[in-house]
Amino acid sequence: MRNNDVVSKRVWLITGAGRGMGADIARAVLGAGHAVVATGRDAERVSSVLGQSPQLLAVKLDVTEPHDAEAAVRAAVERFGRIDVLVNNAASFYAGYFEELTPDQVNRQLTTSLIGPMNVTRAVLPVMRKQRSGHIISISSSAGLAAGFDFVSAYAASKFGLEGWMESLSAEVAPFGITTTIVNPGFFRTELLTQQSTNYAEPSINDYDERRRPLMEYWKAQNGRQSGDPAKLAMALVTIASLESPPRRFIAGADAIATAEQKVAALKEEIEFDRALSTSLDFHSEPATGTR
Repeated sequence: MRNNDVVSKRVWLITGAGRGMGADIARAVLGAGHAVVATGRDAERVSSVLGQSPQLLAVKLDVTEPHDAEAAVRAAVERFGRIDVLVNNAASFYAGYFEELTPDQVNRQLTTSLIGPMNVTRAVLPVMRKQRSGHIISISSSAGLAAGFDFVSAYAASKFGLEGWMESLSAEVAPFGITTTIVNPGFFRTELLTQQSTNYAEPSINDYDERRRPLMEYWKAQNGRQSGDPAKLAMALVTIASLESPPRRFIAGADAIATAEQKVAALKEEIEFDRALSTSLDFHSEPATGTR
């Protein structure tokens, strides 16, 4: 990593800052001497968690409400004059087999973890375009890279969607001096698996009974036992945001690196499944024989 830090104080807007990783990020940013607009559904809770500081503004923001996002951005600009870094952190977890998740639960998952970041980013972009600078960080997951396991279909859909949107957004906003970073954390000891953040599908299909119980026990048992330290991840984000050219993706945690490496290996294998067939599909290509 090159030492091309930008040392001037920056203004960060962080969603979901009233608890968990969002609060850790806010503390790390304040500790580094920057200003923070810390948002959450309950601004008083945000203030009680983070305390008082002239460099801190706690603002009510439900990311599913575009008007809340617009109001939070106005408050940030009125207080600090600009927004340099946006962290899309607020999220939820609807766990369960896809067939047992209700359409409403899937919609809530997508609304919070995909549409929510879009709402906040849409409100922030005019400020960053005017500045001709800014950095948008969106917290994804290892499940946004690879999700070949049970119980995360709705969550993975929201994170895969988040990543596709962020990758395209990166190209759209780069001409305005705005950079983007997708963060793929592995298992960090946040509050995502607490009762406040995780919602389980109601058991309704007998065919899943045998597998469902051990999976629910596994997910509940993981809460508070994850190996990743969210305070260290928060400091890593402060470091990344200080770079003149931050990475478009940051894979966070040894377990996340392992997941990414497995995904790369699987993709390479699938590319070679039948390269002749894959490359024979243009109008003027000779039909492939189907042999590898």
